[in-house]
Amino acid sequence: SGIGSAAIQIAKLHGARVITTVGSDDKMAKAKALGADEVIQYRRQDFLEVVRALTDRRGVDVVFEHTGEATFAQSVLALTWGGRLVTCGATTGYMPKIDLRHVFFRQLSIFGSTMGSKADLFDVLGHVRTGKLRPVVDRIFPLHEAADAHRYVEDRAVFGKVVLQVG
Repeated sequence: SGIGSAAIQIAKLHGARVITTVGSDDKMAKAKALGADEVIQYRRQDFLEVVRALTDRRGVDVVFEHTGEATFAQSVLALTWGGRLVTCGATTGYMPKIDLRHVFFRQLSIFGSTMGSKADLFDVLGHVRTGKLRPVVDRIFPLHEAADAHRYVEDRAVFGKVVLQVG
C-alpha cells in the first residue's frame, strides 16, 4: 500500500531493520527494492512465526499496523516486551479481537495516528526533495474511471498509491 511503502522508507531512513509483509510474490521484490530487509508473503507464510524466527523469538520493537481486524491480534503478539504498535488504518475491519493480557503483562504501547504536524509534513517533503524518500505511485486513473480505480484497490493488486487525475 501507499502507507506500507512509505513506512519501509521512513523506517530505513531512521536506521531500522525492516521486516514487512506483502500479499503477492511480485510485491516481494518491490518491497526489497524500497529497502525492506525481510519480506514475508503472508498468504503463504504465518507472519508471526516468521517474525519470531527472524528475531530469535524476541519479537519486534515496533509494528506499523494499517490493516486492522485481520492482522491486529498477531501484530500485537509479534511485539517484544515493551514494544509499540502504531495503528493508522482498518481496511479489513475496525473491531479486532485481542487478548488484553498480552498488552498489560508485556507492557506494550498502542498508539493511534493519522498524520503528524505541519512541521512533520515539511520534514517529509524535505526528504522527498533530496530523494531520501520517494512517493510510490502504482497507477494513475482518469477521474471518470474512479470506479475502476476503486475496484483495483479493493482487489489488493496495488503497490503504492493509486492516483485519480482530474482533467
